[in-house]
Amino acid sequence: MGATEKLRQMISASVRAYLDGEDTGGQRRRILVDYLNSTPLTARAGFGEVNGLGDGLWAWFGTDLGIAQQLLRDPAPDERTLQVKALAYKQVLSLLLAQRRPSHYLIQDRAALERLANSHLRVLAQAGVIDERLRDAALSLTLKFREEAPQPQAASFVEQKATNAIRARLLSMLGVPSLYQLDRTDLTVQTTLDAATQQRVVEVLGKLNDPDFARQMGLTGERLLDSKNNDLSKIVYSFTLYERGSDANYLRVQADNLDQPLDINEGAKLDLGSTAKLRTLTTYLEIIAELHARYAHLPREFLTDVGEEASDNLTRWAVEWLSGTQNRSLQAMLDAAMERRYSASPGEAFFTGGGVHTFVNFNKDDNGRILTLQESLRNSVNLPFIRLMRDIVQFYMAEGGDDSADILQNPDHPARQAYLARFADREGSDFINRFYTSYRKRTPDQALDLLASRTRPVPHRLAVIFRTVRPKAGMAEFGRFMRARLPDAKLSDADLASLYSKYGPDRFSLNDLGYLARVHPLELWLVGYLQTNPDAKRQEVLDASIRERQESYTWLFKKGQAAQNTRIRIGLEEEAFRRITEQWRKVGYPFETLIPSFATAIGSSADRPAALAELVGIILNDGVRQPMVRVKSLHFAEGTPYEAKVGLGPLEGRRVLRPEVCATLRRALMDVAQNGTAKRVWGSFKDGSGQILPVGGKTGTGDHRLDRYGPGGVLIESRAVNRTATFVFYVGDRFFGTMTAFVHGPEADHYRFTSALPAQLLKSLAPALQPLIDPPGNTRTAETGKVPTGL
Repeated sequence: MGATEKLRQMISASVRAYLDGEDTGGQRRRILVDYLNSTPLTARAGFGEVNGLGDGLWAWFGTDLGIAQQLLRDPAPDERTLQVKALAYKQVLSLLLAQRRPSHYLIQDRAALERLANSHLRVLAQAGVIDERLRDAALSLTLKFREEAPQPQAASFVEQKATNAIRARLLSMLGVPSLYQLDRTDLTVQTTLDAATQQRVVEVLGKLNDPDFARQMGLTGERLLDSKNNDLSKIVYSFTLYERGSDANYLRVQADNLDQPLDINEGAKLDLGSTAKLRTLTTYLEIIAELHARYAHLPREFLTDVGEEASDNLTRWAVEWLSGTQNRSLQAMLDAAMERRYSASPGEAFFTGGGVHTFVNFNKDDNGRILTLQESLRNSVNLPFIRLMRDIVQFYMAEGGDDSADILQNPDHPARQAYLARFADREGSDFINRFYTSYRKRTPDQALDLLASRTRPVPHRLAVIFRTVRPKAGMAEFGRFMRARLPDAKLSDADLASLYSKYGPDRFSLNDLGYLARVHPLELWLVGYLQTNPDAKRQEVLDASIRERQESYTWLFKKGQAAQNTRIRIGLEEEAFRRITEQWRKVGYPFETLIPSFATAIGSSADRPAALAELVGIILNDGVRQPMVRVKSLHFAEGTPYEAKVGLGPLEGRRVLRPEVCATLRRALMDVAQNGTAKRVWGSFKDGSGQILPVGGKTGTGDHRLDRYGPGGVLIESRAVNRTATFVFYVGDRFFGTMTAFVHGPEADHYRFTSALPAQLLKSLAPALQPLIDPPGNTRTAETGKVPTGL
């Protein structure tokens, strides 16, 4: 009777929890919660895994948990109510029993489950747990399983966006390989999210596809939305807000209205336009600070020598300014650096990114102006930042191991060959990758046919292709190939023999073979390699082509100095951008590489909203990069012998910018909000006394397009990929974040909004954010904030 008694007690406790709600010492409640939330009840096709009593009742019987609880709790005054109550009781009992072998009882042998439930009904009645009326009513009923699987409950990714972001972060924190396993971990998580503010922001974002609500929020008008012609449901809005603490930055809000798992704050690579000017300006000011550290202590006569030897504009300006000022403090030099002037003229062509490019300003009225960097940032003018990036690149080129000017001017400089070899290897690898993509899924015969079709059908060209690709093939195979492709040429056996001999293996260099066949020499080599290695992987092909990549560029080593210098400049620019990338990544840039082009200054290298927010957090924190915290504590296996609590340990920041640089950037960003492209936001946030909280930020508009050009540089097609508008900001001395609007796909062509849209939305969200930013009494701190949400 021992095992039977234990089972009777378990069932009695859990069923009585339904019947009368008793919870002595919490024991029955824990049993109930365990069954409700975690009892595995196998999986059902079309529904998925079934866990817990509530899902089990709904998935297997179509019974709502709330209704079942009500039936089991209340008395049965009549026979009909008794029958319904008995059915609910039997269903609950059968699921409690099925958890022993759920797949067997719920799928394979339901008759066995019926017999098991009936036998336990008799035991329960005999033990006095249920009365005979309920027993008899339940015995008279047969379990009827739901025929069709119910539709899984639709999940709102909008409402769960912040929760899902935390869950994704937990995967790396805990080393758990999948969300499936995470969901089966007995874990309670306390996050830093502010639940009330999160909910208010989600509610606002969720209603922005309503034209009336969008108008109410001030989102329609010039450079905003056209409520008549724009489909507002296509616009994704994303918002993130952090609070700066003494040792970390705490995530308070992370929300968007994209009803998909993707989080565009942290998971997308977006063209965020002129927000890149903030990163460019940060790099520039750090260079000025470095030049100050090098030269501010030198006497004027030494500075003159440095200026005469300098080959870049920034070094020349720095020594000139230091020579002519009485106040050599770093802050004075940074202030002067912000007043340096650049032309906004779009009339100049720039050699960058491997070619000649021109750029335009958003506002044509700026074209004839010469602007300070402060003015250029305030009004987000493109051309001054293109020229600023050129100065930065020249600075890093001059900082290299060899004098770049000497490399370009001296044809015998030993570094020239190394740069040309690197160029050949890089560009050759690009061609190999492109050709491999075209041929990798083709059979040897298909690859040969495709290659032959790429040139005009002339006997000597086809002969070169065949003899290069299949050097061991005999005359018979060669003849069949030639006659099949030249049916009207009437090639005699003697003609074929001559062609076969003349263009045999090792008769010409790889470059000459490409010239004779009028195809790229590396394409010839690749098709030949794949004839004998049809399953070769991309990296294997790249490794095997090292010598051929250099050989195919022997013409470059024989070219004149001007042609070589073009390639060397490309290499020098790439090296400079590797240095710039290091500086950007130091302040939170999320990607491994930058596009080596001056256009990076205006957004061509893309970014992420969350990474931009981190940069502003560094600026707000006087140059110290603090941990970005989302999780405050973890509580494992509560109420079990394995219970464990884990909290935040000591948090340390790392200085990545000078305080003076950050002070300069804060003033520049505040100027953008007071007088520039984000001035509509100024005055939206106030403290408890009604005083305006200072706001600073940088706007950016990205219009990502795929352009196709024809001969002579004529634009044939321009196709929209997406449109973005971003405002990265700080409010007061504690809060910072980003607001982004995003439209993906060809529909982006129909939208004309700019960064005015996210700036206006932040202004309209101010009432929802105000209780967090300046709560009543102003007693809140970043570390002891409102109780965060938990998982």
